[in-house]
Amino acid sequence: MTLMPPFVSNASITRPERKSKISASRKLMLKSLMVAKAKEDLEQELAEKEEQKEKYLEEKTPALNINSMSLEELQNLCEELHSKINVVDEERYDIEAKVTHNTREIKDLNIKVLDLRGKFKRPNLRRVRVSADAILRSLLGSKHKVSLDLRANLKSVKKEDTEKEKTAEVSDWRKNVEAMSGMEGRKKMFDAAKGPAQ
Repeated sequence: MTLMPPFVSNASITRPERKSKISASRKLMLKSLMVAKAKEDLEQELAEKEEQKEKYLEEKTPALNINSMSLEELQNLCEELHSKINVVDEERYDIEAKVTHNTREIKDLNIKVLDLRGKFKRPNLRRVRVSADAILRSLLGSKHKVSLDLRANLKSVKKEDTEKEKTAEVSDWRKNVEAMSGMEGRKKMFDAAKGPAQ
C-alpha cells in the first residue's frame, strides 16, 4: 500500500490502465507449453485405458491349451465360443436398438420443447438509427445503388422559366381567335383583364 499525503483523497487519484505484464511472445510460448502438456496427459490417459483393457481381458479370458485337446474337444470348444459370440451379438443389437430409439425420442422431445418455448428466444431489440439509404442497401443488396436524397431528385425551377410560361399563355389567346369567340371567349378576356388589376 502506498502512502498518500493527507490532502489528496482516493477519489482524485486516477490510476493508469494496467498493461499486461506478459509479452506476446511469452504468452505464445506459455500456450504452446500448455498444449504440449495436455497432449502428454491425453496420451498417458489412452495408454492407461489400454492397460486396463488388457488386464480385464486377461482376467475374463484364460489362456487355452489347444495342444493337449482332442478333435472333439476342440469342436465342442468352438461351438461353445460361437454360442457365446451369438449371445453377445444379440445383446449388442438390442442395446443399439434401445440407443437409437432413445436418441429419436430425445430429438422429438427437443423439438416439442422448442415449439412450446416459441421456437426461438427473442432477443431484446434496441432502437437503431438507420438512414434510408442503409435500409435500401440492406433490402436490395450492395449491387443496386439507390439514393433517397430527395432534394437531389427534385426538379429545380427557375423564376425566369415561370415568367416565360406566363407570357406564352397570354400571347396564346390572341393567336387563337376561334377559341376566344363567343361568350366563353369574352368571359376569359374579361377575367384575364380583371386578374392583374386585383
